[in-house]
Amino acid sequence: MSAKQPAQKKTHAMTVDVEDYFHVSAFDSLFSQKDWPNLEHRVDNNTRRLLDLFDEHGAKSTFFILGAVAEKFPDLVTEIDKRGHEVASHGFAHRRATTQTQQVFKEDVYRSKSFLEDTLGKSINGYRAPSFSINDTNEWAYETLVELGFKYSSSTYPIEHDLYGVPDWPRFKYDRPEGIIEIPVPTIRKNHKNKGIGGGGYFRLYPYWLSKRRIQKFEQEENAPYSFYFHPWEIDAEQPRIKDAPVLSKFRHYVNLSKMEGKIVQLLKDHQWDTMQSVYLED
Repeated sequence: MSAKQPAQKKTHAMTVDVEDYFHVSAFDSLFSQKDWPNLEHRVDNNTRRLLDLFDEHGAKSTFFILGAVAEKFPDLVTEIDKRGHEVASHGFAHRRATTQTQQVFKEDVYRSKSFLEDTLGKSINGYRAPSFSINDTNEWAYETLVELGFKYSSSTYPIEHDLYGVPDWPRFKYDRPEGIIEIPVPTIRKNHKNKGIGGGGYFRLYPYWLSKRRIQKFEQEENAPYSFYFHPWEIDAEQPRIKDAPVLSKFRHYVNLSKMEGKIVQLLKDHQWDTMQSVYLED
């Protein structure tokens, strides 16, 4: 009798929102686009560190690249693609879609998508709104995304949060009536509420064993892939400190930066990772 084979790991989707530390929504009131050229840019080196980590652990990822980053570092875009990862759009200027008119939104996303496609010579299928900023007030964003040729979006987080969240929206991949697929950030159910387990600040704040247990709960209870998101600046404990930011914003941005890379390495070891396109759109 042959020995029992170990259970094969499920394949989940790794995603990276490629933006610099000064692009984040929490610092919107402190920096405008005209300030960006005078700030220290760290996203190129941080993202290349992630590419090396992913290579080391055999992981593939979808990189939702901010257009402003792509235009400044076009070689980074081609390097991500060359290493076998999926390039997707994060819009251009990291302005929340809820603060834009439909026309401004369209111009922002078009600028990003067209630059990425011109740089790579192929179509871009995925989009993620800054700060998961599609909700009941701007569902027209999906019409625009379809018009621009996107196949899927990952722009909603079905939790209660002071900055974003659509707790009553679907928790799993679904077809929108506009003709596009929406892939929400993963959640688990606890006390009749959705709890975020998709990455970002939650992952930095909690000890790794707790995050691991919550991901395992999702795997055991839900017949769906898991996806994870984070940012290149989250592995950069040496980034400049924004002294004038609100206290809560500084806590959320800087908590456990020095521990994040080690947690990511452990996450890469514990799970099998591929792109959003491969995990959610390809049978």
